[in-house]
Amino acid sequence: MKLTVSLLIASSALVTNVAYAEETLAEDGMAERERIIVTGKRVQSEGATKTAVPAIEVPQPITVIPDELYEAQGAISISDTLNYVAGVHSDPYGADGRVDGGFVRGVNALQFRDGMRDIFSFYASIRADPYNFSQVEVIRGPSSVLFGSGSLGGIVNLVSKTPEFSPAGEISVRYGSHDRVEALADFTGPVSDTVAARLVARVRDSDTQTDYVSDDRVLVSPSLTWAPGMDTELTLIGLYQEDDGGSTSQFLPLVGTLLPNPNGQLPQDLFIGKPGYDRYDGRLAQGTALFRQNFSESVRLNMRGRYIDSDLTYFTHYPNSYSIPANPYLDADQRIIGNYASGSYARMEIASSDNNLQINFNTGDNVEHILLAGVDYSWNRVRKEDGLALETIDIYDIDYAALSDFGFDIPRAGDAGFLFGSTQDTRTRQLGVYVQDQIRFFDRVSLVLGARRDNVTVRSFDTETIDSSATSFRAGAIAEIVPGVSPFVSYTESFEPIAGATSDGSSFVPKRGRQWEAGVKIHPADDVLVTVTAYDIRETGRAISDDSTPDPADQVQAGESFSRGIEFAASARLPGDLTVIANYSHNQAEIEGTGQQLDNVPKTNASLWLTRPFDLGGDISLMLGGGVRHAGKNRSYGPAFPDGIVTPSHTLVDAVAEVSWLDWSLAVNATNLLDKEFYSACLARGDCFHGADRNISATLTRHF
Repeated sequence: MKLTVSLLIASSALVTNVAYAEETLAEDGMAERERIIVTGKRVQSEGATKTAVPAIEVPQPITVIPDELYEAQGAISISDTLNYVAGVHSDPYGADGRVDGGFVRGVNALQFRDGMRDIFSFYASIRADPYNFSQVEVIRGPSSVLFGSGSLGGIVNLVSKTPEFSPAGEISVRYGSHDRVEALADFTGPVSDTVAARLVARVRDSDTQTDYVSDDRVLVSPSLTWAPGMDTELTLIGLYQEDDGGSTSQFLPLVGTLLPNPNGQLPQDLFIGKPGYDRYDGRLAQGTALFRQNFSESVRLNMRGRYIDSDLTYFTHYPNSYSIPANPYLDADQRIIGNYASGSYARMEIASSDNNLQINFNTGDNVEHILLAGVDYSWNRVRKEDGLALETIDIYDIDYAALSDFGFDIPRAGDAGFLFGSTQDTRTRQLGVYVQDQIRFFDRVSLVLGARRDNVTVRSFDTETIDSSATSFRAGAIAEIVPGVSPFVSYTESFEPIAGATSDGSSFVPKRGRQWEAGVKIHPADDVLVTVTAYDIRETGRAISDDSTPDPADQVQAGESFSRGIEFAASARLPGDLTVIANYSHNQAEIEGTGQQLDNVPKTNASLWLTRPFDLGGDISLMLGGGVRHAGKNRSYGPAFPDGIVTPSHTLVDAVAEVSWLDWSLAVNATNLLDKEFYSACLARGDCFHGADRNISATLTRHF
């Protein structure tokens, strides 16, 4: 019933479908599904300009990861889909069953779905499922002109699977590491001459690399498209998702992980909570409406809207590694440590819409314009109730039975070890008006100009009302100076309000940023694209730890910080059907005047992914592939470690093998194939995060 209500509410604002960005590589009678798609010259990303302009005409780096590609790379989460993207440090805090994360150009990226922001608060919702999307887009650099308040480094836009009028489908069963068992289904096709439908579903029962932590999921996403003619299209997408899981992040102390402890190194699968109590259980229902109306060849109306209703129960434990990070233990043997018990209930509601009018016109025989003018609106409400208590454990021999379960509730006043509780009720509204003109000269030079005005209001029952407004600008140019070579330059701005307050009680002021970028896109053929770019980002208002107080949660806002670097990204299909994706990035990110790299931001990232199909005869084909990805060392600073704590670099190997016969396929995927043990982040505040261990799965699929 709630799903139906969600669809009806979302139908009040509608939108055009986001186009699939596909490179068809099938030839010689081999099925398209047997090839790994390479993003090339014709790739489009409506996330970059909200228009269907080819990527080579956009003065900004764009990476489109089709679902065929990230599934071959073994992606389990949205974070995993970013493993082979230039300028991105995926899973910066290791495997995490609660949230998806990735640093884009040294900044935590915001997540959007079909061009509308998807997440507004930490630990108030469950993670999106990569099987529900046709592609993931990474738009590097500030994007506030089109998307409003957003991340300075870039955004991640998820493109939903939508109905097609050509019948297609698949059903899969999978078994993998950590007793992962799941069934997946994706069917689409026409219902009538004007209506098409699609159903995407997933059911999973799985453990994780952390003891006593599960990763179970039920997902159902039905959708309908009504297209009475070439000029009109309406798509309605429903989603119901339920997760029963927990936190794989155990926030283990530095002393016993990266730093030595006389009792040895704490194991990677260590669970420090209460079995049966710790959980990260959520339910999410949402409805999305997408509408396009062409009034003529030159005028098009795009409308989109979404409503999300999310409930979450989050009970967890984590050790007190923060009071004395260099030695958090309470005994001389360095075994006994404080253990926080944290519980929260969260409810999140989001209503958003984006509506724009696109007008194509010429101001001369060789000057073409795509003018976009739009209004977007979002409203969200987050309600939380939290409780915190403190017990002690022998972290090397935990007596799980002795830990309190607080009546399977959050810690409350009167419970043993209770410290405090809190409630939160925050409502945020954003209204934005934007305009953009894409000008194409002589089909060789493109100029993009844009401006936006935002007004944001944040109301919380326990703090003052905060009203913020900002004007953001964008300008860029790209020119194909010789066939296949297109240098570009751009200037972009960002604006991002921050919820919360500094340690002295003052409300955070919005973060502001600006970026200059210059680069070149090289595209000698349709299935070859090389992008080399350099950027300089300046930001004010970044929230950082307030080291003048003993509370590790206290924050202040920094003055100016910067992130500058270079990126190299290449994708190509070479002779012999060898697909190559190569990336390298170097990023220097600091708060001005400190000379210190930002916490947990490696300076270098690199990756290489290769695949090749083989025709074995008798309608049998084989696809082999593999990749190597490297993240450089990162450093974290704090009062206990003024010279910094260094998290070592790591290099991981992934692989895939898929055999196809007629309508059947069997794929074996492996991430971290060599089972390298590593830390993704160890922070000077006192805690360490294990990286994802080896994950192998086998998937049997019947294609229709």
